[in-house]
Amino acid sequence: MISTSDFRKGLKVGFKDEPYEIVDFQHVKMGRGGAIVRTKMKNLKTGNVLEETFRSGEKLETPHLEEKAMQYLYAEDDLHYFMDTETYEQVPLTTKQLSDAKKFLKENMVVKILYYREEPLTVELPTFVELIVAKTEPGFKGDTASGGSKPATLETGAVVRVPFHINEGDVIKVDTRTSEYIERVK
Repeated sequence: MISTSDFRKGLKVGFKDEPYEIVDFQHVKMGRGGAIVRTKMKNLKTGNVLEETFRSGEKLETPHLEEKAMQYLYAEDDLHYFMDTETYEQVPLTTKQLSDAKKFLKENMVVKILYYREEPLTVELPTFVELIVAKTEPGFKGDTASGGSKPATLETGAVVRVPFHINEGDVIKVDTRTSEYIERVK
């Protein structure tokens, strides 16, 4: 069981016999009554966001989620195929199930796929990925003094803001949670 005092962003909970992920939460102390916790939770099966209020100290069940390491193979129409690295079984996921993860997926990348009752739900990317800059405006000498940034399109099609000294063909490290540039990889 998970108590409301243990809530944090990204925590997976079971609510109304469905798996949810906490997107946002706020502890609110009422004047005379007890405290409450307002939450925004995303249904891991449907992707719908639900706003719910719980009394402080209330407990939710722990969902029976299983993570499997799988390798991304290829995309065909709306389906993206992954292979279990232990059994070599191939599993298709829809673009909707991938949601934001598809921006950083490249072939042969190993990711975690979350299962609920033997059904694949979502993809969890590594925290950092290294991708090649496919297209960006060239940097000019002296541009770096302002500390600004410019948009860059990566090999997967994702667009991130990068410093002026980054050029096409450079390999950069990107945080998949925030879609932010971290550093240039040597």
